Amino acid sequence: MKRLRELLRKALVPTLSVLTAFILGGIVIIVTDFEHLSQLGTDPIGAVLGAIGGVLSGYGAMLAGAFGDPERIQEALRTGAPRDVATAVRPITESLVSSTPLIFTGLGVAISFRAGMFNIGADGQLIIGALASTIVTILMSGAAPSEVILILAIAVGALAGAAWGFVPGFLKARTGAHEVITTIMLNYIAALVVFFALRSDTLRAPGSTSPVSRNLTPIADVPTLLPLPGLRLDMGFIVALLMAVVVSWLLFRTTVGFELRASGFNLTAARYAGMSAGGSMMLAMALSGGLAGLAGAFLVLGTVGQLSIDLSGGVGFNAIALALLAGLRPSGVVLAALLFGALTSGGKTMNIVSGVPFDLLFFIIAMVIMFVAAPGLIRTIWRVRVPDPAPEVASVTPVAPSDPV
Repeated sequence: MKRLRELLRKALVPTLSVLTAFILGGIVIIVTDFEHLSQLGTDPIGAVLGAIGGVLSGYGAMLAGAFGDPERIQEALRTGAPRDVATAVRPITESLVSSTPLIFTGLGVAISFRAGMFNIGADGQLIIGALASTIVTILMSGAAPSEVILILAIAVGALAGAAWGFVPGFLKARTGAHEVITTIMLNYIAALVVFFALRSDTLRAPGSTSPVSRNLTPIADVPTLLPLPGLRLDMGFIVALLMAVVVSWLLFRTTVGFELRASGFNLTAARYAGMSAGGSMMLAMALSGGLAGLAGAFLVLGTVGQLSIDLSGGVGFNAIALALLAGLRPSGVVLAALLFGALTSGGKTMNIVSGVPFDLLFFIIAMVIMFVAAPGLIRTIWRVRVPDPAPEVASVTPVAPSDPV
């Protein structure tokens, strides 16, 4: 029970941050609803109620787009037809599809942040991993069974992302170059590398003038989880959850994880204790890049099926927000990624049904980042009392003169 109370206490500020961001988003919808606000002079009550109704309509459409329409779910339960079931569960599966790359990249960012490294380059590491998987898949087409190609392409994608992440870690450890600058610059380099690679006739889709690769689905395709028509949720989601378990075990149950966290908490103390600070930096960035590379591999081999220069869609930057929202804990990363995935999937429906711009979603995410980064502001707004520190209990164990103090 005590542990549950502690978890709820830790989740209070992030939850209030999300709630506050939605409230501000609702205010923005009202302020920009010129159709209803233009009626303030003639019908002020109707104008205000209409604007509030627009907020409720928009957020209702977002919920339906993220978790499904209750009427369609009831219809699917009544008929049991595969097409009706697929239609009913598609919003949920699309939310999980959107969450999958966020889990991978969020875990990667959490590892680097735990080690005191600010990895802003998850986007670049993701598309480099996707490029490597694309090259392996196309070059091995017809030379091996599709299952072998799939496994090899995913592994190479992870290694390529790890190598791309290792570079800023190496530069930080050996030259002192700040990882924020190097990772941002490597994002641009990665985008240009992919752009020029897609100019090759070997990779580019036949007859296409756009920088997009061949369709990889006929060569190697990640198996889907549900045998229903039109559903894109695949094994990448299961692998992402397994990676969360692995990362949690690595960080909190191994010596390597302890060294990573110790280096991030106090680099000088870690060095004084005999830990390899430079090695921790390089390892953390390589692991972070490897997880981002996995995200790219599962995108090009699964839900998307081909490589393009805008494959990531800003996933790497959103991963920073959700990692901070999660308190850099793997379990929290999964929950935050599910939230962000639902927001992304529901935001598209909100735009179609209610006309609320999809850009509002980015406003809400930005507000979440701001409030999570300023917990004191949230506590002030909601009048949340700061918990009293646990009282220190004096030790009564005698210390022998020869014992180190």
